[in-house]
Amino acid sequence: MQQQLIFEDHYKKLGLELFSQENLEKVNGTQFRYDIKILFIPEGYELTVDFNHYQVSKPSLFFLTSQHLKIEKGKEESMLLYYNRDFYCIQIHDKEVACDGLLFHNVFEIPFVELTEAETSDIKNLFQHIKNELEWKDSSAEEMIRTYVKQIIIRATRNWKKQHLNSDTVKIPGSELDVFRDFSRYLEIHFREKHNVADYAELLHIAPKTLTHKFKNLNIESPNQLIINRILLEAKRLLFYTDKPVKEIAYDLGYEDPAYFNRLFTNKTGNTPANFKKNYSSGKKYNI
Repeated sequence: MQQQLIFEDHYKKLGLELFSQENLEKVNGTQFRYDIKILFIPEGYELTVDFNHYQVSKPSLFFLTSQHLKIEKGKEESMLLYYNRDFYCIQIHDKEVACDGLLFHNVFEIPFVELTEAETSDIKNLFQHIKNELEWKDSSAEEMIRTYVKQIIIRATRNWKKQHLNSDTVKIPGSELDVFRDFSRYLEIHFREKHNVADYAELLHIAPKTLTHKFKNLNIESPNQLIINRILLEAKRLLFYTDKPVKEIAYDLGYEDPAYFNRLFTNKTGNTPANFKKNYSSGKKYNI
């Protein structure tokens, strides 16, 4: 029987799963739902993250928190690194790795970076170092593993910026990056109870018009639309993956008037919440 690759100490936990087409059940399902997840996915895989379908044409890293993951097919060996916030909290250590709001919890819902051949080799080596530490179980393993995890995140954050923040559609200068990241992080924390741009502008210590203007200059959707997008994403998750009635979902998302939530969802998606729950089959497909 293969050794379980896992570190656990009191509340801290980190593990590594190796998988391919033959044993996708190791990573599909809900067993890692509440963990922070970093997946190394070789080319040729197909997977769904929430309601987006990806066909992977280059080796890639995926960064997930509470998203729903389903890997549908792929041949070569892939790796899933999973850990809890007690092992390494991206919010607490954000100054070290500057990834929150980019790799995780970004408003574009882009949870991946593509890797060059050289970068793929480097990332595989870092995963191998983690695997070795988990097998050796030395007393210093925890800190060594954390060092390798930080290296993966820092390399990927640099790549994410290069691939997604300086494209034909989005150009975010370094001087504006912190506002963008902070908005993304605050939105992830507060979207259930804060629905207005003014709420987030207050948290960012700027005027609502200034926040809207900044996003317009960066060629990004308006803060108001991004707030709605995040609420709708959570609504879709709750509709599709739980048995909660629409009225309860509306209350969960901070709407005291379920009828208003119904109208908002229908207006923005073209489906009533009930119809979405009944008829949803597949989301957008992306080749990456």
